[in-house]
Amino acid sequence: QVQVEESGGGLVQPGGSLRLSCTVARIILSTFNGNSWAWYRQAPGKERELVATVSSAGDTNYADSVKGRFTITRDRQRKRVYLQMSSLIPEDTATYYCSTRMYYDNVDYWGQGTQVTVSS
Repeated sequence: QVQVEESGGGLVQPGGSLRLSCTVARIILSTFNGNSWAWYRQAPGKERELVATVSSAGDTNYADSVKGRFTITRDRQRKRVYLQMSSLIPEDTATYYCSTRMYYDNVDYWGQGTQVTVSS
């Protein structure tokens, strides 16, 4: 069973920063490296939207709304994927979800989500 785990959400003031972390329990390095990874978010009353992705080759893509403010990275040593969020604005308030696509069957797995609230 693939268990995606996110952490790092919380309450932050506008202009602040947070770092979200994602991993899969007991994932082996070859799987971690072969998978693609993504962060999504969903605000109340809105559809889930793609925030950032990183491919197995390390290519990254971002939603226009977060370009220049958010950075997705992979840490192979820790087998974790991070979403560094800076210059946060209230519109970034949402539940953030990590997703990974298994390289060997293209099945996507999702975490339970972590809440990010940007408010003064």
